[in-house]
Amino acid sequence: MRRLIINADDFGLTGGVNRAVVEGHQHGVVTSSTLMANGPAFEEAVRLAPSAPRLSIGCHVVLVDGSPVLEAAQVSSLMGGTGLLRFGDGIGKFCLRALAGRLDSNQIEAEVTAQIRKLQAAGITVSHLDTHKHTHMLPQVFRPLLRAARVCGVRAVRNPFDLVRISLAARRPGLWRRYGEVKLLRNLVGKFQKAARDAGVIAPDGTLGIAVTGVLDERLFRLIIDKLPEGTWEFVCHPGYNDAELDGVRTRLRESREQELWVLKSPETRDLLAHSGIELISYRDLG
Repeated sequence: MRRLIINADDFGLTGGVNRAVVEGHQHGVVTSSTLMANGPAFEEAVRLAPSAPRLSIGCHVVLVDGSPVLEAAQVSSLMGGTGLLRFGDGIGKFCLRALAGRLDSNQIEAEVTAQIRKLQAAGITVSHLDTHKHTHMLPQVFRPLLRAARVCGVRAVRNPFDLVRISLAARRPGLWRRYGEVKLLRNLVGKFQKAARDAGVIAPDGTLGIAVTGVLDERLFRLIIDKLPEGTWEFVCHPGYNDAELDGVRTRLRESREQELWVLKSPETRDLLAHSGIELISYRDLG
């Protein structure tokens, strides 16, 4: 049996992203999404959620390139510096601080808990967790994140380790560097899976789409689906509209968001999944 969750990240980032997530669900193949607790368009996303009652909504935990829900003093090891109200920007610097033991595990758990609680207080039934820039690939993050999931009653979490194949990278030479990075990080997958089991939190067998973020098109999507193994997998996507509001957001994903939305809404995509015998599910179905 092959089952696939299609999750749209960044719900709550902008109005154009919110609209695209709902369209991708109502008129396409998106089954789940993750909402940013401190996203600029958080309140609008909460208002839109009832219009998509079958959309499984989780928390898109932000620990980089954003602002905390808690006071800066409560998450000082995550902040960019004295007097700044944003997290230390950049996934590279974040990873270096994690590897150097400079991130406070209790502070991470507290901030993750606060972000989940904000969604729950707004009436969202939080079905699952993932992280912005996939920071929970790191043990220094996934351990406190799993503790927060248990405290808040969240039963599922993204397995952030991409099942990228060398045949995919061979089709796009620009993917070789990302393929190498993802391949290296897969050495941590065993630790993550054991930690999730020990915490009683469900995770899919792995993810698809992380390595092709920003360059996804119909051809790459077909290559990924054609080689989907048995099991339960998550396809990660970032639909949106490249509008004036997005111009004010720090993100490398701009034109690619509209391209992804086109793929997700394409009748050919739905036909491909149906003819491949792949069952579309949401994170709610994992419970």
